[in-house]
Amino acid sequence: MRRAHTVPQVRDAEADLMRSLPDGVLMQRAATGLAHAVLDLLGGGYGHRVLLLVGSGDNGGDALHAGCALLRRGSRVAAVLLGGSHHEEGLAAFTAAGGSVVDDVADAPRPDVVVDGIVGIGGRPGLRPEAVAALAALSGVPVVAVDVPSGVDVDTGELDGPHVVADLTVTFGTHKVAHLVGPAAGVCGAVHLVDLGLELPPAVAESLQPEDVAALVPRPGPDDHKYTRGVVGVRAGSETYPGAALLCVAGASSGLVGMVRYVGSAADRVRVAHPEVVGDGRVQAWVVGPGGGDEAAEQLAAVVGSGVPVLVDADGLAHVRPGQAAVLTPHAGELARMLDTAREDVEARPLAHARLAAERYDAVLLLKGRHTLVVAPDGRTRVTTTGLPWLATAGAGDVLSGLIGALLAAGLDPWDAASVGSWLHGAAATLASGGGPLVAGDVAAALPAVVRSLP
Repeated sequence: MRRAHTVPQVRDAEADLMRSLPDGVLMQRAATGLAHAVLDLLGGGYGHRVLLLVGSGDNGGDALHAGCALLRRGSRVAAVLLGGSHHEEGLAAFTAAGGSVVDDVADAPRPDVVVDGIVGIGGRPGLRPEAVAALAALSGVPVVAVDVPSGVDVDTGELDGPHVVADLTVTFGTHKVAHLVGPAAGVCGAVHLVDLGLELPPAVAESLQPEDVAALVPRPGPDDHKYTRGVVGVRAGSETYPGAALLCVAGASSGLVGMVRYVGSAADRVRVAHPEVVGDGRVQAWVVGPGGGDEAAEQLAAVVGSGVPVLVDADGLAHVRPGQAAVLTPHAGELARMLDTAREDVEARPLAHARLAAERYDAVLLLKGRHTLVVAPDGRTRVTTTGLPWLATAGAGDVLSGLIGALLAAGLDPWDAASVGSWLHGAAATLASGGGPLVAGDVAAALPAVVRSLP
């Protein structure tokens, strides 16, 4: 499982490890990993030009020591010193190895890659004017960020002011929140982790990997039958939006439960498309709201107090009250209405708003987005990194709701059901897309193949 930690957690772990190691060993490990990542990006070292943008913190030291390793591999490396004081040992080693220090970006040949060592994990969001000017002069050159792109908020994933947009981020010891949570995650590029051997406390955020999902997905035993595997009920769709019912049922009917029940005005269409779906009866979870339109309030009222987990999505979100649902699945606009704020505020601070809503509504809150967030009322957070931009298509959220409802009915707790469902949904979209366009029904159809492919 990919785990993300905050700056204080990382610093405490680094301090503990440094007390057990000779001076400078930790930085040399980081610099070696950084240099290897740059070499991989360049396809080798000899003859390539590398420009280091060096700030005053330890990230500047990492960049300078990595510059030494690149010089030994035949690269031509120059450094621009930004800010005040700099890592003395790193700078001395860099100049002794043959690296050149220049006063301005314009004084160095156009590089093949830029190494961003401007601000470390302890820096505040935003950049100073001299750093902004240096980056502007290097527009179009691939950027490798040291630990995090300079200028982002490491512990929240928020952006406030100028920042680096990296093609590759090389981080050390553990992932940080900004690597997983948007909008900062969108400026990290590919993220490469260099293991420093840190012993860390429980993470503040985590991201499921295929092995984690495989361990959580419910699988039938030899004595199971359709009722013991779980029965999910769907109250979705309306006269105006019957397609939402079909797509929600398609997500629920992906084979992860023994039976799907549908109740609503689209029953005839559902039976034609999904003859295995039956009508009202006992269930282990309900899905309410997708395409509900004017019927959404009635759909929700019919299941509140039923004694089983309820997932509320789309039109149902306008009617839900704290304590009525196990899982809520808004997009940014819907969450903004739930919290009486602007959509732009939610998009700028998604983690903060998702945590606020999860606590306020006493439910697992799944905030859809480029990196979907799943937050429990106690603040536990998972981030979904599967999926691709083609998944932004009408009806995809209806499929997701049905899928998560099925996982609830199969016995997963709300936090696991929402995060596993989100992961499977993104992976199915990637499989179905093949790198090109797709529609929501394609995602539902690909779900069994994704489950079969799990390790």
